[in-house]
Amino acid sequence: MKTEIKGNDIIITQAECFSAEISCMCGQAFRWKNENGVLHGIAGNKSIDIEKTENGYIFRNTDENTFNTFWRKYFDLDRDYAKICALLSTDENLKQACEQYYGIRILKQDPWEALCSFIISQNNNIPRISGIISRLCELYGEQINETHYSFPSYERLKGVTVEDLAPLRSGFRAKYIVDAVDRLVNGEIVLDEIYDMPIEQARLTLMKIKGVGAKVAECTLLYGFGRTEAFPVDVWVKRIMAELYPDGLPVCTDGVQGIAQQYLFHWRRNKE
Repeated sequence: MKTEIKGNDIIITQAECFSAEISCMCGQAFRWKNENGVLHGIAGNKSIDIEKTENGYIFRNTDENTFNTFWRKYFDLDRDYAKICALLSTDENLKQACEQYYGIRILKQDPWEALCSFIISQNNNIPRISGIISRLCELYGEQINETHYSFPSYERLKGVTVEDLAPLRSGFRAKYIVDAVDRLVNGEIVLDEIYDMPIEQARLTLMKIKGVGAKVAECTLLYGFGRTEAFPVDVWVKRIMAELYPDGLPVCTDGVQGIAQQYLFHWRRNKE
């Protein structure tokens, strides 16, 4: 990958196996919009616009330090996805998925933001999820610019009640957000410790939170902690497993089950 700095823009070229469009819009995160080919996104307390070029992308309104310390990590640009896709492609189904949606990367999000977002995502659709998250940020986040607000930390939400969250219109999910905040604030769950926990212990730790079942835990581990061995299972993935892998995933996915899942999920969902 090559980078060039032009004022407040970072131009990247030769970024192999990287599609910002698919990565941002494939259900991993809920604060991205694609408007006329330009991606507008907010992650944590930062916002950015990304424009596709013939040879790569322009990251607008940022600087070299922010790009290298934040966005580079967020888009997992230092991982060799071309090598991973080559390995996954030893399986015929995964080969098709990788070929059709080459460039999906796992977004490395803030653990709390991922946890809270996927609590909100339960039995929900993407427009409504995005709306609830937007209202949460406007109500409790800090203003980044004229139109964007940061995702509020769990410390900022300390003491919040279900009644306080009523303006979010999040329904039954409000009590789960409150429980998550309480357990994190009182130290019952320490997010930083989850990075190094054995995966099963990490799952069980997250599932102590009311409303956090297997799917939310796996999504949080994959998208919030970068635990690529996590494997979220939703309706689409259940179909994939039943139809294509009734005896389990192929050996080529070992250690990167979460990356394989994202390719298979997007491929299967867009196949019909």
